[in-house]
Amino acid sequence: MVTTDAMEDVIDEKQQGAPAMEVEETISVNDHAAFAAKHMPDLGHEVADFQVSTWKLSKWRTLEKKLTGPPFACGGHNWRVLLFPSGNSNAPPNEAVSIYLDYADPQNAPKGWHACAQFALVMSNPHDPTNFVVSHAHHRFTAEECDWGFTRFHDLRKLFNPGERGKGPIIDNDDTLITVFVRVLVDPTGVLWHNFMHYDSKAETGYVGLKNQGATCYMNSLLQSLYCTRAFRKAVYQIPTEEDTPSQSVALALQRVFYNLQTSDLAVGTNELTRSFGWTSLDSFMQHDVQEFNRVLQEKLEAKMKGTAADGAITKLFVGKMKSYIKCVNVDYESSRGEDFYDIQLNVKGMKNLAESFKDYIAVETLEGENKYMAEGYGLQDAKKGVIFETFPDVLHLQLKRFEYDIQKDAMVKINDRHEFPFEIDLEPYLSDTADRSVSHLYRLHGVLVHSGDLHGGHYFALIKPDRQTRWLKFDDDRVTPVTDKEVLDENYGGDGGQLNGIVPVSQRNQVRAARRMTNAYMLVYIRDSAIDTILAPFTEADTPAHLKQRLEDERIQQEAKKREREEQHLYLTAKVISDKSFTEHQGFDLAAFDDKNWPPSDLATFRVLKLETYLTFKGRVAKHFGIPEQHIRLWVLVNRQNKTVRPDTFVPENEPTLTVEQVRNNMAARQTDLRLYLDIWEPSPTKAIAPFTDVSAHHIMVFLKYFDVQKQTLFGVSKVYVPRTSKVGDLQGVICEKMRWAPQTPIKLYEEIKPGMIELMKPKSTFTQSEIQDGDIICFQSEITEKEILEFEQQGLCPTPVQFYDFLQNRVLIHFRPRDEEKDQEEFDLVLSKKMNYETLANKVGERLKHEPIKLRFTSSTAQGIPKAPLKRALNQSVWDIIQPSYLAAQPSILFYERLDVSIIELETKRSLKVIWTGVHNKEEAALPFLLPKTNTIHDLTDQVLKSVKLSPETTGKIRVFAITKDGRHQEVFSPSEMLGNLPDVEIFAEEVSREELEARSEDKVINVFHYSRDPARSHGVPFRFVAKMGEKFIDTKKRLQERIAVSDKEIAKYRFALIQSAGFKQPTYLEDDDVVYDHKFAADDVLGLDHVDKSGRSRGLGAEKAIVIKG
Repeated sequence: MVTTDAMEDVIDEKQQGAPAMEVEETISVNDHAAFAAKHMPDLGHEVADFQVSTWKLSKWRTLEKKLTGPPFACGGHNWRVLLFPSGNSNAPPNEAVSIYLDYADPQNAPKGWHACAQFALVMSNPHDPTNFVVSHAHHRFTAEECDWGFTRFHDLRKLFNPGERGKGPIIDNDDTLITVFVRVLVDPTGVLWHNFMHYDSKAETGYVGLKNQGATCYMNSLLQSLYCTRAFRKAVYQIPTEEDTPSQSVALALQRVFYNLQTSDLAVGTNELTRSFGWTSLDSFMQHDVQEFNRVLQEKLEAKMKGTAADGAITKLFVGKMKSYIKCVNVDYESSRGEDFYDIQLNVKGMKNLAESFKDYIAVETLEGENKYMAEGYGLQDAKKGVIFETFPDVLHLQLKRFEYDIQKDAMVKINDRHEFPFEIDLEPYLSDTADRSVSHLYRLHGVLVHSGDLHGGHYFALIKPDRQTRWLKFDDDRVTPVTDKEVLDENYGGDGGQLNGIVPVSQRNQVRAARRMTNAYMLVYIRDSAIDTILAPFTEADTPAHLKQRLEDERIQQEAKKREREEQHLYLTAKVISDKSFTEHQGFDLAAFDDKNWPPSDLATFRVLKLETYLTFKGRVAKHFGIPEQHIRLWVLVNRQNKTVRPDTFVPENEPTLTVEQVRNNMAARQTDLRLYLDIWEPSPTKAIAPFTDVSAHHIMVFLKYFDVQKQTLFGVSKVYVPRTSKVGDLQGVICEKMRWAPQTPIKLYEEIKPGMIELMKPKSTFTQSEIQDGDIICFQSEITEKEILEFEQQGLCPTPVQFYDFLQNRVLIHFRPRDEEKDQEEFDLVLSKKMNYETLANKVGERLKHEPIKLRFTSSTAQGIPKAPLKRALNQSVWDIIQPSYLAAQPSILFYERLDVSIIELETKRSLKVIWTGVHNKEEAALPFLLPKTNTIHDLTDQVLKSVKLSPETTGKIRVFAITKDGRHQEVFSPSEMLGNLPDVEIFAEEVSREELEARSEDKVINVFHYSRDPARSHGVPFRFVAKMGEKFIDTKKRLQERIAVSDKEIAKYRFALIQSAGFKQPTYLEDDDVVYDHKFAADDVLGLDHVDKSGRSRGLGAEKAIVIKG
């Protein structure tokens, strides 16, 4: 039984002995309208129907344990009361009455039915309608949840007791009344109070969502907005990607996401897209700024569209033009500059609505008094300064400035103020006088991107109206639902206004209002009304590239085949077959490697076999695979012996035609997951015509031979041989000499490979039976060597006998060596080493491989993800096993980083290892220069080393500056030339070429600090630099010198904004116009010039800083 005790709000109406003026009048149950108004709060939804039903009950103590009241109709549905007089909980009976509102006859209701109802259940004295107890709730009634109410409606004993102030009991003389008040509410979206279990977005809305990778909801909301901007989707589809790889091409990966959104019935993943960005899984757990992400993505796509059918599409859709101007009041002079915009950032704080934000954006500032404007040819003049729009794009992105710098808090904060926006807005009032007004500037709301949370995190979703005919939809990661107009506008204005889609208990309302203030729009998408039918035109088959459809259809077929294979996996088993060839290539224990955590598994012929397939059919497949006549082979089953070895045990009998492969595994291989087999091939005799395998009897044993080559330090399989059980071990000498093509009577030693850690020398005169040799056993041999030779091998650190070599195999690990400095052309390689080796032996092995002195190598261990950790200290008693701290993932090689040093690792202790970031003369990170210098060296010595390592500019001054960056990213902290390297703090060190302009600055010039930031000065990035401000120079000329100083293109510099940043009083940035003079500003010690532009450096810092968005593909 479904209950809602958490929503219970039981009210016992009691008379109070207080003055009449303070007594609240008790409303009668019979006054239906007044009673409902008091006890059923307004949920903010339209009421479709309201009905009341009363059920009279007599002889309460004799009632059945469960009974239902008379049915009644409300809102096109039949209802009834479901009553448990003695309760319906796990508590002892007779404690509480249980009452529910029940949907009558749900079996005959139409498929997929639901009803949203608010109700109140009342028990009252049959003679006094003002004496009652009541509980109210609301619920979405469905076939799965067709009753809802209160398991502990009221204490049963209290119902029999008289009330206060002379009130009688609710159950009076075993009689009572149960009244139910029902409001059936209109559900305009079809998802009111939905629990979203088994919800189908595609079936309900025609759209599907995007899966969240961890913190990619911000990306999902923007992608859905771009996807629903159909003209943009068409443009993306026009980018040629036939030869691209999805994981390396942003265009192709985005095309695939869009196509999957079109065709899939389930939510679409974006992992492939983020991989094409060059992002790691960590990037997917970091929320980024949506505006920045949109700009970086658009720039990447614009570059891909160059020279294609889509060339210029982004500009046509999203780019408008604005003009910054200063116009003199008393003389005919105007200075202006036009610039493109992809979006408009509008203030929210202090603005009531969108219209006010636009008025604020184009508000005119008067320059007068001490702030008069210096007009060329006219001197100081009163002037008007402002921004005006020349054109608006067809698709207008408005960024609401919900995140701003708070001066008092000295931090970034989220602005949750109420800010209203309309479904349509006329932007003509914000155009310049010279703008083209022949085209309509009426815009309709197409999308609302919403953020719920604070500065430090939260959730993003999008509200989108895909076209004129389709209703508004909410795209919330993997779910798409219809929404009302109120949910689009009112609930996303922010502030205190609006209510949730439903009602909340009184005790929780304050908390909910607080939470609501955190949910508000941060980006709006408007589309020009006259262009909607073009931009949102229906998609046709021809709009989707044929190559994309074919490629994804092929992948879909492959995925379905893999899915079918997974679903049918229980019908199959895997059989792995060891051949004589794979045995001869195997170096290790047994005949092949299967589950060695320190070594990759052997590459064996593998078959997917239906469990019910007969063994003889399977044998025929194996014979065909190896190209051998079926009658010339037989298969031996490998078993796991008690001594942890895996050996052939017996061959599969072929006299049972119905024997299945599953029976072979279950009966002969102790129910291994895989069936492991050895392929035994019969070699026909050139002299005897006999049937296959008839020359081998039960008196023979199948033995495998391995050869240990002491010179090459290798151990490989040779072949298998059949030997009589009663023959002597020494008889193998002739067989071995023949197979190895050695001279007869070559002295050899024989060892039995019993198990790892147990390799024993065999007695040549003992028989195989006496030596306890059985089918599948392995005998290792080596050419006998002298004691002197044994000593020489040991002195070289080599294994003189199989015993030592098997010990090496048991402790071997595969280590992948990678250069620590990736910028140098150095190789990566693998080495097989023993866990027991010490640091010195490790260094010797690597030094031998690199042809570099071992003492001049430094190693660094790595994390499981292959990221370098701290360099290893040289410790002679440290083993390889201690050093690598291996991963326990099967066949996962450990990684060690190496560095070639110019000095010994011992000498390194007296030196300081430094990495200097060289930014040249143009403030660009050109190289990372590693140095290893004595700790007693100075910055002056480091400067000399840097000069030897870099190429200076043609007009070089020959001087460089070495510095660190202040914590706020705005200033350089220049090191003194005499400062010793050993005393330097552990910070990033930079070096730049001092510009000739700075070196030759005149005494009246000002050398100022310049830094980079993105939108807010607290979000600095890049490397600050120094620049010369010249007396009387207008900013239009200063900007040209700045452009030359940082070497950026005209297209790039057009995207920059320039501002004076003052530290005193936490003043807001003062953005500069072309006619401003930087020199005239009275620079305090910490005042700087700021370059406001998108971060492409990857060096974000400061308050509210986040990792810069980089898209590589």
